[in-house]
Amino acid sequence: MNDETIETKRKRLHMRSIRRGIKEMDLILTDFATAHLATMSEAELDLYDALLSENDHDLYQWVSGQTAEPEIYVTVMDKIRAGAVGVTKP
Repeated sequence: MNDETIETKRKRLHMRSIRRGIKEMDLILTDFATAHLATMSEAELDLYDALLSENDHDLYQWVSGQTAEPEIYVTVMDKIRAGAVGVTKP
């Protein structure tokens, strides 16, 4: 059983968004988290939590369109990509 409140989860996910393995993902996910975590439902937060467990190099390839993300992440990746314009391409 997880006793984590939704606010605690949001704070934890924000910290995980800030401290990634590669700088590009730090920038992209920090912006996304700042803009969206406060309004995401618990189900959306759970999905984002799972996404943050993925490898940063895979995440960057998905965000930049180099490879397709798994179907489960399409909606959240579309939102992340929308905010990453100019970060993933020169």
